[in-house]
Amino acid sequence: MRLDNLLAQEKISRKAMKQALLKGDILVDGCPARSLAQNIDTGLQELLFRGQIIQGYEHTYLMLHKPNGVVTANKDKKLPTVMDLLSPDIQSDKLYAVGRLDRDTTGLLLLTDNGPLGFQLLHPQYHVDKTYRVEVNGLLTPDHIQAFQKGIIFLDGTVCKPARLKILSASPSLSQASITISEGKFHQVKKMFLSVGVKVTSLKRTHFGPWSLDENLQAGDYRPLNSEELASIHEFLRKSG
Repeated sequence: MRLDNLLAQEKISRKAMKQALLKGDILVDGCPARSLAQNIDTGLQELLFRGQIIQGYEHTYLMLHKPNGVVTANKDKKLPTVMDLLSPDIQSDKLYAVGRLDRDTTGLLLLTDNGPLGFQLLHPQYHVDKTYRVEVNGLLTPDHIQAFQKGIIFLDGTVCKPARLKILSASPSLSQASITISEGKFHQVKKMFLSVGVKVTSLKRTHFGPWSLDENLQAGDYRPLNSEELASIHEFLRKSG
């Protein structure tokens, strides 16, 4: 939650916030706050306003293994959504998925009610890598690795940032690979492979930034982030503002 919104919930005036900020009287984990727009989670960080602890709001962070056939949306009139996979006691209009996966793409999704964090994780400034396990209907070669390293160019002229391609197996009819990208253009991974002459037949996200898909999570299952994963959230919060 933005620092100013959090302090407003404590009935602190905007004027008092600005004065305290300028004087260094708002401390986050012992350091002066940088901005009233700074993203704060008092469940992970200690917030002091003029020496007084502010309890504020503790956000929710979930890891979900998205199955095939489910759309990344809060609501859909025809199709099941990732939110439908959650138990009723945890469902909330404030929860949303950080980024999206296509209906036929599976794998790692982060769900949270911390809106500013999602914006930060998806912003090009932070270069958060995303890794996918992919199957294609043709042969992948070392030439493709070089093409991805240079940056794929779509037919419409769109230039992709360099990506890391690792070939896991290869045959004329089926190849498997992992690909790591640092941006999120529409249908990007599928279009990248089409641009080099093969079609994606299976796509699964295995990593998002510092988070890895829990191998114990079956498709459709979810769990709260563990302490190590929350530490990565804390690091992103530290950089915000």
